[in-house]
Amino acid sequence: MSAQAEQAGMQRASPAASLPAAVPALEQSISVVLPARNEQDAVGATVRRIRELLPQAEVLVVDDGSTDATAQRAEQAGAAVLRRPYGMGNGAAIKAGARAATGDLLVFMDADGQHDPADIVRLLGKLDEGYDMVVGARDGGSQASVGRGLANGLYNRLASWMTGHRVLDLTSGFRAVRAARFREFVHLLPNGFSYPTTSTMAFFRSAYPVAYVPIRAARRIGTSHIRPMRDGVRFLLIIFKIATLYSPLKLFAPVATGFALLGLGNYAYTFTTAHRFTNMSALLLSAGVIVFLIGLISEQITNLMYRRDG
Repeated sequence: MSAQAEQAGMQRASPAASLPAAVPALEQSISVVLPARNEQDAVGATVRRIRELLPQAEVLVVDDGSTDATAQRAEQAGAAVLRRPYGMGNGAAIKAGARAATGDLLVFMDADGQHDPADIVRLLGKLDEGYDMVVGARDGGSQASVGRGLANGLYNRLASWMTGHRVLDLTSGFRAVRAARFREFVHLLPNGFSYPTTSTMAFFRSAYPVAYVPIRAARRIGTSHIRPMRDGVRFLLIIFKIATLYSPLKLFAPVATGFALLGLGNYAYTFTTAHRFTNMSALLLSAGVIVFLIGLISEQITNLMYRRDG
């Protein structure tokens, strides 16, 4: 193990006795799922720390096609390892882990040293207050870069507007959930990096209560797998996913209204100047109607997708 990983583990190695003595949520079985790809420098220390704090928990590392010793380091530290033959993506690893985990409560966290395992108990304690999902909300100093911080702030504001609830961290991968609730939406999760967005919006859409606990994320150990140029477009699509996952009409209705207003404005101008109704006005008005109808159909599909039986 590298000196950097050992140092990170020593910095966080406070006695387990310093944690709350009794958290009722801990009476339920717990599975901690860590997606990992080429994280040999950090995964061992992370797993050992989890096992120190939660010796009764199942620790499951999903090795997403690593080409280094990630799987071996995780097993040596005491984790069960689910190996994937090749890299399928962070979301795919989360789905595999959620399906394989046996606990009543699931905790998802990164294996790269960013998340402090001591915060797990805080998340679980919040679950016991009646929430179905608790997300570790990173503070401003935890953002990897100014650009990432600004983007996450935009996502949070948009999600807050869509849901009517204050969303503190839409993209945090550190969260605790009730396993039965989470598995309802496994088929909706993408294989890439936006699984936190999808799962959060799915919980809000299904009226499952979501809470946030402030955390401080450390700098990751090793190299990030996010590439700004490649993943920038993917993260931009998150904005549209937020709208379409929660309430499509909130996205389509303003667009339809914009087309309709442009059509009426163009008609008013051409009628005043040329006393005629032009093809452009007809096109804009038709576009407004079509976009609205698409939004209406999408809303009905969304309602069926999140239908709760019983």
